[in-house]
Amino acid sequence: MSTLNSKLTRSQQKTICSQLGTVRLKLLYKASIHGFTGAAFHQQCDNNYPTVSVGYNSSGYVFGGYTRQAFNQSGQFVNDDQAFLFSLSGENIHKYPVTSAPYAVKMISNSGPHFGEALVLVHGSKQVVYSNPGNYYNFTAAEMHGNDLNLTECEVYQVEQTTELEKPWRTVIWETEKKKDLMESIMTYKPTISSVAQARVLLIGPVGAGKSSFFNSINSVFRGHVTSQAISGCSTTSLTTQFRTYSLKAGRQGKPLPIILCDTMGLEESKGAGLDIDDISNILKGHLPDCYQFNPSAALHSDAHGYRRSPTLKDKIHCVVYVIDACKISIMSTKLEEKLDAIRRKVNVMGIPQLVLLTKVDEACPLVGEDVTNIYRSGYIKDIMQEVSARLGVPLSCIVPVKNYSEELELDINCDILLLSAVIQMFRFVDNYFDEINDRLSNIETKE
Repeated sequence: MSTLNSKLTRSQQKTICSQLGTVRLKLLYKASIHGFTGAAFHQQCDNNYPTVSVGYNSSGYVFGGYTRQAFNQSGQFVNDDQAFLFSLSGENIHKYPVTSAPYAVKMISNSGPHFGEALVLVHGSKQVVYSNPGNYYNFTAAEMHGNDLNLTECEVYQVEQTTELEKPWRTVIWETEKKKDLMESIMTYKPTISSVAQARVLLIGPVGAGKSSFFNSINSVFRGHVTSQAISGCSTTSLTTQFRTYSLKAGRQGKPLPIILCDTMGLEESKGAGLDIDDISNILKGHLPDCYQFNPSAALHSDAHGYRRSPTLKDKIHCVVYVIDACKISIMSTKLEEKLDAIRRKVNVMGIPQLVLLTKVDEACPLVGEDVTNIYRSGYIKDIMQEVSARLGVPLSCIVPVKNYSEELELDINCDILLLSAVIQMFRFVDNYFDEINDRLSNIETKE
């Protein structure tokens, strides 16, 4: 069976959808593939609704009808006061509403879509149109189909509700050149304080949200292929049991990038499990050594091996990133929310900028699952981000959606652009942190 490709252009689909609400069209039946017969039509379309049926003729006319009723083979008329016929001219649609709702659609087994006694596509299992204006629909035959009753194609689409927005609410350039620019910006970034060579970003989030996967994904972009260095996977308890600092490289033998991603145990709602809030204070202040083994039941003590007693600015955390699973925000427990809130307030007191990374957006929204470039066209993802904003108490501008690499073997340029854009946002927040420090230093010098 050949792949079904829509004959309707994108703009024609938008024109039809504009009459039906926030919807999209899913192709069910294509006569040139399935057959110009009533049996083929009913096999593909029965019990699916609402539908848009479209006929095409050799004169270039595009026309058809809409019904909310499911097709069947009962031989009966069915009532539909919302049914209408239409013809498309460029991006304009001419609608012909049903004039007698009880006779809107007829269910005939040996024909295709059958609108009243006015219009039939694939009539009598033949590649022809039956047209009889005035029978429950008023239209002009010449205007609708140019009196050309030979079908070159017939398609039936199911009308599906969607959250796709008319315009993206954030602007992203999805081009190879943009990816190159983002990578170059990351490789050439320099913190505004000369004593610091690399920005230190702490990733915090519930178990399984994708902290380690984010590092692996960024690493993959710069390696040029999907790779996995940090331990990641599916588990009910944290797979990360140590405090790890990951330095990224520009290619396999490249120089280190100016960012260190610090990975921690996952947050868990119960006490004595997952990352301890007191450990977070030690991480933020730069006391924790790399590879420190977490003990969920006891925080790090100053006598511990490797404890940094006098951390410098380069050892401290310059930006905190909360990693949140888009699929689980609505079921986040109150205890976990309280834990995140306690951490957020602690970070606020220390004046460290905070960002939210929203992961698994492709799993949360089918529209994004089909195409990552729909990320800012998805009303559903925007709603999730607004919920994150409300529950975590961060502005919408501080929330960045990404898709980590999990099952793919090859890189995808659009995923790369989202991931790299997230790193750029982290650098902007790090700059804010250093600007604050520079301002404080300037004020001290002024007073002296």
